[in-house]
Amino acid sequence: MQKIKHINYLDFKKDVSIRGKEYQDAIKRVLDSGTYVLSHEVSAFEDKFAKYLGVKYCIGVANGLEAIQISLMALNVGKGDEVITTPISAVATTLAILAVGATPVFADVDGRGQIDVNQIESLITNKTKAILPVYLYGQPIEIDKVQKICSKHKIYLIEDAAQAHGSVYKGQKLGSFGKLSCFSFYPTKNVGAIGDGGAIATNDKKLMQVCSQIRDYGQEKKYVHIRFGLNSRLDELQAALLLVKLKYLDKDNGKRRKIAATYIKYLSKIKEIRLVLPSNINDSNYHLFVIRTKERDALKKYLESQGIPSLIHYPITIPDQPMFEKKYKNIKIPESRKLVKDVLSLPCNPMLEIDDVIYISNKIKDYFDR
Repeated sequence: MQKIKHINYLDFKKDVSIRGKEYQDAIKRVLDSGTYVLSHEVSAFEDKFAKYLGVKYCIGVANGLEAIQISLMALNVGKGDEVITTPISAVATTLAILAVGATPVFADVDGRGQIDVNQIESLITNKTKAILPVYLYGQPIEIDKVQKICSKHKIYLIEDAAQAHGSVYKGQKLGSFGKLSCFSFYPTKNVGAIGDGGAIATNDKKLMQVCSQIRDYGQEKKYVHIRFGLNSRLDELQAALLLVKLKYLDKDNGKRRKIAATYIKYLSKIKEIRLVLPSNINDSNYHLFVIRTKERDALKKYLESQGIPSLIHYPITIPDQPMFEKKYKNIKIPESRKLVKDVLSLPCNPMLEIDDVIYISNKIKDYFDR
């Protein structure tokens, strides 16, 4: 009998054991500078992340939710406006829409959990101000089709690229297609801070200036407030750490792709499960590696007994959350409601060894061979 291993879903401690000296040097650099808010480290990170994405500007903010909220504010999306988005995401996507007083309109998803691009246009009304797709699991959608819809109807495209650091579509980095694009640097992300952080990307100089003002109390210059703003600044400490993390992004994403390839090799012939994969295998950063099975809950429990953690992203659709008090009970999102019942995210972090991936795969096979 194979010995039970203990697998880490994420492994921050191992990451620190390998790169801790660089993190410590970054922290010391900030401490020695004596400047802790909106200074050299934030500017350096903004420049490097913009170059990485292939856009002109990046604005560091406090978190991913506020990256979306600030983007909506900068585009004057507010009360009476509608924003088309997905019912399957971290709830922050919808909370940002609600925060500006706009109304979320939910399109159903396809079998991969991605917003169904073919449904979007039918949901557009004279109140629609923006489309806010999410690259769930780090996988691309046919974002060029969404661009065309936005252009045709003269509405804004805002990308929620919180899970998509380094993912591409037709060779172009996700987060470089929209009028504005939003990122989260929550610790679990492919570029994760040691705390909270976020960013907005754009090619529009005016929008860059407006977003920069909004994140800092609406200031044009110190003590001169020209618009309503937030306190949503990426701090120097997190920016310095993110500079280290960004340096390793492509290498880490390469490891995630090797992990995904191993899962595909070992799991693709198990008829009881379905692998949730992008159309082009190499386009995703594999922020998550997701499978679907009708035996999800039993499999999850079995894997846990074998030392293998797994997570559900996400167990409840956003419109079905208790906060809405059944407001969306009659909304037609059948694919979304099916998907949340059978998705399971397997460990897929760059600190994971390929032998561990094989162990996980074999345990899944053992479960279905019983």
